[in-house]
Amino acid sequence: MEEGFSRRSVLQAGVMLGAELAFGRPMFEQSPNQTTWSIKNTLIQRDVVFAPGVGLYGGLFQDLGTRSNFVESTPDPLKAFPDFSFVCDGHECRSNGGVFELIESTEAAFHGGHGRSVRLRHHKLPLEVAAVYTVYDEHAACRKYLLLKNTGTEPLQISHLVVDSLAPALGPENELTLLAQYGAIPREIFYTGRSEDCGLMLANGRTGIGLAILNEAPGYMKRTEIAGWDVPGSARISAMYDTDLMPFQRRLAPSEEFTTASVSIVLFRRGDGFNDPQWRVPAYTSAVLERRVDNAGPPWIYNTWEPFERSINQNIAMELIDAAGTMGMDVFTIDDGWQQEYGDNAVDPSAFPDGLDPILKAIESRGMRLGLWIPLAAIGTKTNVYQSHPEWATKDIDGNLKTTSTMAGQKAVMCMASPFRMTAAQRINDAIERFRLAYVKLDLTTIFNAYGEAPGCWAKGHDHADWAESLHRIYEGIRETTAAVYTKHPDVLLDLTFELWGQKHIIDAGLLAAGDLDWMSNVDDRHPDSAGPRQARQLLYARAASMPVESMLIGNLHAELPTIQESFATAIGSAPLLLGDLRKLSAADRTWYGEKIRWFKQLRRRVRLSESFFALGSWRQASPAEWDGFARLARSGDGVVAVFRNKSGITSASIQLPLIPEGSYRALGIISGREIGTFDRAAWTRGVSVPLDAPAEVLELRRV
Repeated sequence: MEEGFSRRSVLQAGVMLGAELAFGRPMFEQSPNQTTWSIKNTLIQRDVVFAPGVGLYGGLFQDLGTRSNFVESTPDPLKAFPDFSFVCDGHECRSNGGVFELIESTEAAFHGGHGRSVRLRHHKLPLEVAAVYTVYDEHAACRKYLLLKNTGTEPLQISHLVVDSLAPALGPENELTLLAQYGAIPREIFYTGRSEDCGLMLANGRTGIGLAILNEAPGYMKRTEIAGWDVPGSARISAMYDTDLMPFQRRLAPSEEFTTASVSIVLFRRGDGFNDPQWRVPAYTSAVLERRVDNAGPPWIYNTWEPFERSINQNIAMELIDAAGTMGMDVFTIDDGWQQEYGDNAVDPSAFPDGLDPILKAIESRGMRLGLWIPLAAIGTKTNVYQSHPEWATKDIDGNLKTTSTMAGQKAVMCMASPFRMTAAQRINDAIERFRLAYVKLDLTTIFNAYGEAPGCWAKGHDHADWAESLHRIYEGIRETTAAVYTKHPDVLLDLTFELWGQKHIIDAGLLAAGDLDWMSNVDDRHPDSAGPRQARQLLYARAASMPVESMLIGNLHAELPTIQESFATAIGSAPLLLGDLRKLSAADRTWYGEKIRWFKQLRRRVRLSESFFALGSWRQASPAEWDGFARLARSGDGVVAVFRNKSGITSASIQLPLIPEGSYRALGIISGREIGTFDRAAWTRGVSVPLDAPAEVLELRRV
């Protein structure tokens, strides 16, 4: 190795900083040979510096909207914070460790933003690294990824990969606060963020100045180190891949390029209008991290899974289609049970004796589109693909076939880091074309069973050198599969479920880089005393601070239970999804749904509800004894507020929206039909009393 290192030293290399960081210090003293590039828009400026003999390191980092400096300077570039770091074939590679020389720097503009690439060459290793920074118009965020290329003739091994690191000068450590687990849970400032920490919010609790760190590494591969305890005036941040529990390893073949996950840094100041994270982060994640943004919002989806599960059949489906059409649903999805075998598109003749053609015609005659459930990697051992290529199956540590438990029994788990991934893409494309699908729910185990089976693949001959490399390669394989589907069918909506991603209730930017939607949970809602809509809202509130809500499908809310008002009002908080036996809805209830769903669709087309999210009431722990709710507002101030009484017994709730823009707003009760009144910002700051004589109320706010 060029320098001795340990696992601890490599982690610290991603969070090194010279002492004496504080507000108001001068910029790096720059020699004539140093070059500084500014990546900026009207809201943010991030400088990176290259110095010969030193390398690449960070300079000024400013929130131009709030005039806040986040990363100040130190006079010694060798002690500056490294821009990135990793280990390659046992060599520690810090961006400012004196091992890289500059090849070139290029700038490129695109619709909605621009970026800069700084391309470096290692002095000794046959390795090039490009650090790519992007800013987007109207967003106080900088997004970054690395592109690594093997320029030699032998494979290279990459590990301990830190994509981005910085040390925001937020003030003394006794003023720092950290919100972890999607940016909603208070934690200590010396912290390791893992799979659920795709959004961490570090701030000065007194000034409100802070930043959100959105690590876009997929699932269990992410790790974000926060060290706000040992350098006066700053906190050290390292957004990286995991090094221990699910260790990242990536082999680079000769001439191969590897693009890392991105890391987004969003700057904010709490309580400061549109600079507050409740405005800045949702607006950024919905505009940038979602694969495709539809101005009309996500479709209303009905799914047959509960209560029918695998007993769904042609007669039941036909009866459900009539109800779903009256309700105004956009996509009618048949879940597990339509197919004859997992991993094959043949329709089960015992359930659908006429195939899916009659179903498809009935759905389309009601103005809807068909959606289908398809298992991605869990398949039957009698399918053609398994019989032809059993070597593509995942193996456990003992070399045995890895299987997963499903509602149809044990199924083989195929390795997505094998050629199977392209066969899977062909099967999905075939189903889309044959059944004119608008939506596909891709499900079941890939890398890690969400219910406790061992992760990864130990097989030989796959596109991974060993078990550790299989972990990331399987995530890569999923993305390659969906990319192949989108190439042929760019308008289809792909849903990657929590079971496919390998953890209960998980959603992250890595998943959204591969798909459109995430069936995020299976909430029990089979009877009036089930966890139901309140549990669904708990999941929503806990994730909305850092993940776009319109990518969340929160199953399994039954349209007929516990009340249609609460089910509807809960569904409009995320990507709207309803299940249940629609045949039990009365004609009046179906008409009620139709009226309310049409209203919401018109509102969503007119108002950009994705620009903010405000959790209200007892949102941190949705309680039966207290009310909870949420507001989704556009920057115009127009939007929607949903309020839920639960079992509190209250007859009204005081709704406070101190961050609503200046102006006056008419509030109309959509469920009650009641005119609430017209209120200005001062009134919303004090609190507007909303009558609650039903389980839920929905307000439309319209600027007047």
